[in-house]
Amino acid sequence: MTLEGDLGGFVRAAWPILEPATPFSENWHVDLIAEYLTLVRRREIKRLIINVPPRTGKSNLITVMFPTWVWTQEPHARFICSSYADSLSTKHSIDRRDIIGSPWYQQLWGDRVTLADDQNLKTEFQNTARGVMVATSTGAGITGKGADFIIIDDPHNPLQVLSDTERATALRYFDTALSTRLNDPQRGCIVLVMQRLHEGDLTGHLLAKQGWEHICIPAQAERDEIWRFPVSGRRYERKTDEVLWSSRWSTEVLDRFKNDLGSYGYAGQFQQRPSPAEGGILKRGWWKRFDTAPEKFDQVIQSWDFTFKDSKGSDFVVGQVWGRVGSNKYLLDQVRGKLSFTASLSAMRTLSTRWPAARLKLVEDKANGPAIIDALRNELSGIVPMLPQGSKLARAQAGAPEVEAGNYHIPNGPMGDAFIEEGAAFPNGANDDQVDGWSQAACRFRTSTSGIVDYYRGEAEPSEQVVARAS
Repeated sequence: MTLEGDLGGFVRAAWPILEPATPFSENWHVDLIAEYLTLVRRREIKRLIINVPPRTGKSNLITVMFPTWVWTQEPHARFICSSYADSLSTKHSIDRRDIIGSPWYQQLWGDRVTLADDQNLKTEFQNTARGVMVATSTGAGITGKGADFIIIDDPHNPLQVLSDTERATALRYFDTALSTRLNDPQRGCIVLVMQRLHEGDLTGHLLAKQGWEHICIPAQAERDEIWRFPVSGRRYERKTDEVLWSSRWSTEVLDRFKNDLGSYGYAGQFQQRPSPAEGGILKRGWWKRFDTAPEKFDQVIQSWDFTFKDSKGSDFVVGQVWGRVGSNKYLLDQVRGKLSFTASLSAMRTLSTRWPAARLKLVEDKANGPAIIDALRNELSGIVPMLPQGSKLARAQAGAPEVEAGNYHIPNGPMGDAFIEEGAAFPNGANDDQVDGWSQAACRFRTSTSGIVDYYRGEAEPSEQVVARAS
């Protein structure tokens, strides 16, 4: 097979141009990704997401060599290649230009791919067949630019991805700018390559929309895997705990990365899972599960977290009923949904009717909370505004020791499963409304039993034993 039909062979032949002092290191994942990209060039796959650990050759293979390889067959093709930073996208552009201008490339394909003298910049260059390669970055203007292939390589800055604002900027840039730049929406192709950094990162955002082919390769296998190569039909069997690239990493090396990055950073960047398998701050195994709750409680309370907007975006309204017996707390009921202001009022009325013993109703004094309080204060007794102090993370960390001690009990079933999964993903999850409801209740339990004022300010509540049943 000629190099024009063999991206894997092209990568090996071009490698010394980019890395003259570093020999090419063979590994199965290079050929797997090359075969998927081959289907992209054939337009058999038009939307592809590749999640791989850092320093696995992803940028050289996907962002640098794939476009230059496509030009050997389609010199007229146009590319837009984007990264989170100008400096990174510019480096990739210079690397592409270095390959195309190399004696090796020109000797083989110089008759069809010659860079145009009048359009040969670091961030945008054109060949004499009118093929174009444009480098851009998250948030940069690309009005007037069009492409047959769009490649997005690391759209998020790892140091800023926990910021809702920074993350939203990257998602909005894709939705409103990059995704509209295909010359032919029917044939145009988009490839996203990144390591996972947050459940709400661009990978999570696009997978929720469906229609994307997804390759997700962890640094260390968490179960037995069989990888099927889509062009050659080759199979690679990977055993549990097998390291992705044994010539570069050992288990000891990965353990050092885990220690340096922490469980969250390692789970996302190396395992392609934005929360550790056991969970992060609130580990899955810490919560106790129950089928039948006690009949009598020392305290029964409601805890409400109201959204900033009505039924749009990713914000949920959450209302929870918690009961305490001694040091043990039980999640007895929960309302969760994307509710309008009117529907939120109705939900609070309904939960209060269903659980009359939960006379204390904690409402976070933010978002729609103050308006809810004003609307229901004279109708429902016991509504107490709670002003959060400190970050969401700090409030969850304050309650985590009691969860670890086995003092929090969650009902078996879908509601409990969803609650625990959100806690395991926190603070990197797409949503945190259930965690917010829990941390508010957890703080109230601490302050009402110990007198410690901790992360929330609210009014006092008398202690009494109550019988709690849903009516």
